[in-house]
Amino acid sequence: MLTITRKVEFDTGHRIPDHNSQCRNLHGHRYTLLITLTGDVVEKDGESDNGMIMDFGDIKALANQYLVDLWDHAFIVYEKDSVVREFLESMPNHKTVVIDRVPTVENLAKIAFDILKNVYHDRYGRHMSLSKVTLYETPNCWAEIDA
Repeated sequence: MLTITRKVEFDTGHRIPDHNSQCRNLHGHRYTLLITLTGDVVEKDGESDNGMIMDFGDIKALANQYLVDLWDHAFIVYEKDSVVREFLESMPNHKTVVIDRVPTVENLAKIAFDILKNVYHDRYGRHMSLSKVTLYETPNCWAEIDA
């Protein structure tokens, strides 16, 4: 099976409200998202993607449209974290993303996978699918989810 992977990065704030460490405080990360696709290589002379599964620029553009632009420079907050939600709602035009689970790297990777799997599935009428998402919270800490 042949796969390709595109890396994108974004900055996001969060907190882990019940955690017994510094992570319970408001903070942010420079996240690195690796998007791995599998599919058939295009073998059609004259087609822009000839010899590719998908153009890396297209992978990035779709990731930006459906996920990265929504999360970049936002604060991701758990819907039950009422204290922080109220604080964020008190700031006019603040970029806040409310999610239904604690915003750990594991949960964010799962959400990212669930959003992106439909974006890349059989894109452009080709046999293609999202096979893996890897989300780095720091250079030393990450979560991976496979199809």
